[in-house]
Amino acid sequence: MPDKRRKRGTGGMKQAIRIAILGAFLLFASGCAAPKEDGIVLRVANWEEYIDEGDWDKEDEIVLGDGTSVMGVNPMVEDFTRWYQETYGEKVTVEYSTFGTNEDLYNQLAIGDRFDVVCPSEYMIMKLMAEGKVQPFSEEFFDMGTEENYYAKGVSPYIYQRLKQQKIQGCALAEYAACYMWGTLGFVYNPDRITKEEASDWNLLRSRKFYKQITVKDSVRDCYFAAAGMLHQKEVSSEKFRNAADYPERLSEKLNDASPETISRIEQLLTEVKENSYSFETDSGKSDLVTQKVSANLQWSGDAVYSMEQAAEDGVTLKYAVPDSCTNLWFDGWCLLREGIEGDREKQHAAEAFVNFLSRPDNVIRNMNYIGYTSAVAGGEDDLVYQYAEWCYGADEEQKDTVEYPLGYFFSGNPQDKRYIMTAEKEQSDGELFSQYPPEDVLKRSVVMAYFDAVTNKRINRMWTNVRCFDIKNLIPW
Repeated sequence: MPDKRRKRGTGGMKQAIRIAILGAFLLFASGCAAPKEDGIVLRVANWEEYIDEGDWDKEDEIVLGDGTSVMGVNPMVEDFTRWYQETYGEKVTVEYSTFGTNEDLYNQLAIGDRFDVVCPSEYMIMKLMAEGKVQPFSEEFFDMGTEENYYAKGVSPYIYQRLKQQKIQGCALAEYAACYMWGTLGFVYNPDRITKEEASDWNLLRSRKFYKQITVKDSVRDCYFAAAGMLHQKEVSSEKFRNAADYPERLSEKLNDASPETISRIEQLLTEVKENSYSFETDSGKSDLVTQKVSANLQWSGDAVYSMEQAAEDGVTLKYAVPDSCTNLWFDGWCLLREGIEGDREKQHAAEAFVNFLSRPDNVIRNMNYIGYTSAVAGGEDDLVYQYAEWCYGADEEQKDTVEYPLGYFFSGNPQDKRYIMTAEKEQSDGELFSQYPPEDVLKRSVVMAYFDAVTNKRINRMWTNVRCFDIKNLIPW
């Protein structure tokens, strides 16, 4: 299928190299060089290249089936400041900065950097909740009768339900985090070298058949999950386990097990993975796939989309697979920092308005098109986001090799909803469409990675040091 979407640079990688952390603020309001005393100053921290920066060319314009045009002329943040003043009659200046990893963000907060709105990943959100560093969104934010509450009206019923189910100290993540982007963890692979069946098995990472042909994310949490998948794959795939009444809870317990015994076994598995893989990588896995230096890469689904797009430009076909046993369901979400808001109702209103503005369907499309990841916003009664999915992946009328791809679980909460059964090219069932919107059965075996306490984190980080560098136990004492 010809690529319909805007071509990006390195856009939106969760672990992008940090280029602007301390003091790198972009001030957009009314062209001002500094905040005005008579307006609100909103301090936002987000992943690099994780929001539309505008400056689209005319050929980048998206024209949907109903004739709606979506175009990113200005940076999203600049458009927000203009929209806020027009909507609420109040000036707002956004101080916008970026971070490279969740740990970078946490360290910034630890040394005293002040933000109002941040966008960490699920486990860091849970950590911030446990430490009392974030506050819940207001009741007004969830009032679906308010026209501008685009998030409450448009968030995917499926994603919102998963956020409600995930709790820390009795509090649901849905109250503290507005989901921004989400996805799965799996393998991008070259189907000329690796079969779909082989790419649907966590043991691909240590298969001697593909010695030095697999790259792995240089991320302790993602590698820990993959190794846990290997460790428990046979058990969690059994019919008895899957038919258990408490299957979701048991699956989560298995894959989030961080007992000393399990950590030790995972260290052994990851040592095998290290010896077998081509490399642990932060951002080279995509290019190594495109140049066919390697045959598969452990990737987040959003990066998978980028890899498949870039490879297609060079005439190389790549696919995306999620292991049959289980996968990680990850998400990044907007949170309100307690020390930043400090009981300031005007600032909290502006912060929640920022999240709502990004959740407006046309802006959702702009961000998805620019980043390549999948927004948690389905659009509610507004079907623009679904139209965009069809614009990207819907089959043309003359195409014959097609499949019916149900997306009702995400867009309306009803898996059988006929309004959201897309006719797509068959190859998209394990291509970019599968990566962006996995079928419901894949998500039924997905697990959100848990937040680990300080003691457990120390054990896991020591294990990771042993795997990546050397075994501390083997050092000769001086």
